[in-house]
Amino acid sequence: MKFIDIHSHLDMCENIPEIVGICNEKKIKIVTCRVNPKVNRRTLKLKEKYPEIEICLGVYPVDSFKLSEKKIQKEINFVRDKRDKIFGVGEVGLDLHYDTSPEKYELQKRNFEKFIKLAIELNKPLFVHSRDAEKETIELLEKFNYGKIVMHCFSGNMNLVKRIIKNGWFLSIPASVKYNEHFQKVVELTPIENLFCETDSPFLHPNREKNNASENVIESYKKISEIKKMKIEKVCEKIMENLDRLKS
Repeated sequence: MKFIDIHSHLDMCENIPEIVGICNEKKIKIVTCRVNPKVNRRTLKLKEKYPEIEICLGVYPVDSFKLSEKKIQKEINFVRDKRDKIFGVGEVGLDLHYDTSPEKYELQKRNFEKFIKLAIELNKPLFVHSRDAEKETIELLEKFNYGKIVMHCFSGNMNLVKRIIKNGWFLSIPASVKYNEHFQKVVELTPIENLFCETDSPFLHPNREKNNASENVIESYKKISEIKKMKIEKVCEKIMENLDRLKS
């Protein structure tokens, strides 16, 4: 069986060599998504050291309004120049959890649109953050008619989940689905053809512990297998098919 952790933050994890080694043994592909200019460059160095991992580069919404328009454009140009080294664009999106001021929200939207256009230009998957801005994020994405979208740890209501499914996008289910009833409901509602598994490591440990790692993505596969009443081998097969579609 082959597994994929479609959304992690490997550079933030403890003991990276051990994590990569375990995942190689267990046939788990790691995708790490990064969030600002400094860590984007750090992640490129990580890719050089561990060529078996996949990387995504972007600017996190909360980081995006800390950067000038000139710096945002510089980072977009940087990501464009590294197109042959990256798997996707992200983690990008909208976040109304920390700051709901209209001016910051409008700035987030403008920056998010720039990264959506970049993903379309590069024909790369887009990894989307939408905390406390789920409806707004979907509405903005729908303007672009782009299919290669992975909604990371989506916490919106089930009507919004249905909208994501209708749009043909993907939802990535964290390993915390082991105990999280919201994500269990998302799995129940979402066809296997629209699902991925993730850890968001080092966050969202399946046992509510610290220092989550990509090897725990298997817990997400197990819970999907249980809820969907599918053999885990079949879940792996279907998600790898989803990966092929996302990359095509």
